[in-house]
Amino acid sequence: MFDVVALGELLVDFTENGQSQQGNPIFEANPGGAPCNVLAMLAKLGKRTAFVGKVGNDFHGAMLKNVAEQAGIDLRGLAVDPRIPTTLAFVHTAPDGDRDFSFYRSPGADCMLTADEVPEDLIQDTRIFHFGTLSLTNEPVREATHKAIVCAKASGRLISFDPNLRPPLWNDLTEAKAQIEWGLAQCDILKIADNEVEFLTGETDLTKGAQMLRRQFPNIKLFNVTLGPAGSVSYYKDMRVERPSLGSGKVIETTGAGDTYCGCVLAYVLDHGIENLSEDQLAEMITFASAAARLVTTRRGAIRSMPSRHEVEEQLK
Repeated sequence: MFDVVALGELLVDFTENGQSQQGNPIFEANPGGAPCNVLAMLAKLGKRTAFVGKVGNDFHGAMLKNVAEQAGIDLRGLAVDPRIPTTLAFVHTAPDGDRDFSFYRSPGADCMLTADEVPEDLIQDTRIFHFGTLSLTNEPVREATHKAIVCAKASGRLISFDPNLRPPLWNDLTEAKAQIEWGLAQCDILKIADNEVEFLTGETDLTKGAQMLRRQFPNIKLFNVTLGPAGSVSYYKDMRVERPSLGSGKVIETTGAGDTYCGCVLAYVLDHGIENLSEDQLAEMITFASAAARLVTTRRGAIRSMPSRHEVEEQLK
């Protein structure tokens, strides 16, 4: 049995890394994709993970497969498209580490995963199934995602969801909102960013916006909101626990930080369950997750940047 199986995108993030002697920007090819980033963090914490998705039959796809396997992710659910190239993203980094994405995905191989290519036995053989919205932007991968969710629910698996809103990938943000709300209606565990709460509710007061979503989606047992450099807040039953982001080091870029946080939360749920968490446990969970996320912002890339438990504990000191 696997601990977490995730479905979605495996792609190359080309991140800025200085300039050439001619003054041209240099881009570093970093293996990434939110679901695989989450799995890479889980693998660092000793969890058994597997990925379902699709890459192209090209140099980038081969590189991604190699890196994901080195990270300890089982790839029996990875398909290879013979015609459509691997999805690419170019990441412009602002001085504060925030990012602006340009995607080469019209189409990209990750969009081409079909329902027939979803390995139901893999999803039935896990404790948690995780997904995001990049697999809801297009067909046929949207149908594949729906099939995987139905399979996970029928098998009694916990469902984890991260909206991971990327506006350039949506033709219509009204459709983006509808698909995110569909995802919210499916999940037991949610990792959502503060700007995504505002996008969904129109509420600038984060607490009010979170409570609006909790009332609208009572199926969500563990509701975590990331606040960027300010830390995060966790809502569980009648509890609300907020903790700051702890750690040191210069922020280089924030790619993969939310995924790192999500992986740490899922690892905690795997270790402690989801039915009877205490306030102290919630605080312990999000303090560790925020510290791990903060550590990743001091490094470039995602899959290869995930910290070990020891590194996070040192960061907390």
